[in-house]
Amino acid sequence: MSKTTVDLKEAFAGESQAGRKYTAFAKKAEEEGYPQIAKLFRAAAMAESIHAINHLKALGGVGTTMENLKTAIAGENYEVTTMYPGMIADSEAEGEKKANTSFKWAFEVEKVHEALYRYALEHMDPNAPAVEYYVCPICGYTHAGKFEGKCPVCNTPGEKFLKVE
Repeated sequence: MSKTTVDLKEAFAGESQAGRKYTAFAKKAEEEGYPQIAKLFRAAAMAESIHAINHLKALGGVGTTMENLKTAIAGENYEVTTMYPGMIADSEAEGEKKANTSFKWAFEVEKVHEALYRYALEHMDPNAPAVEYYVCPICGYTHAGKFEGKCPVCNTPGEKFLKVE
């Protein structure tokens, strides 16, 4: 692997993390009553995401929609079968309750993502009817269609779910 490829992978990871971190910082600034600082964090998060996407493209990491669905399925499957089970076991053994909850929620939601991606791959049709997706703002549970009731992962009321535009 070339040094440039290693650099692109490192830059992609760093920019991706920065974008998510700044999004979390923006939410906290809003909660604390600093709307202008929140806006600055959101602007930087957007820029970091653009950088990450550019790096991923330079790596050849964006293929056709079919290829991208297969890549997403493989990633979600890895998280469910390998990554999160080990992390859950580690956090339980170490008594890290917040980490354990975070890992368990992600584990459950990644199973849903894998299923949604598999369905999309099996039913690829540019003329398919539109589907609305809703996401739990607490655990990330993702649902196709209007969600009612309580989140099956974290019990958040369905009316709090965020509609994906």
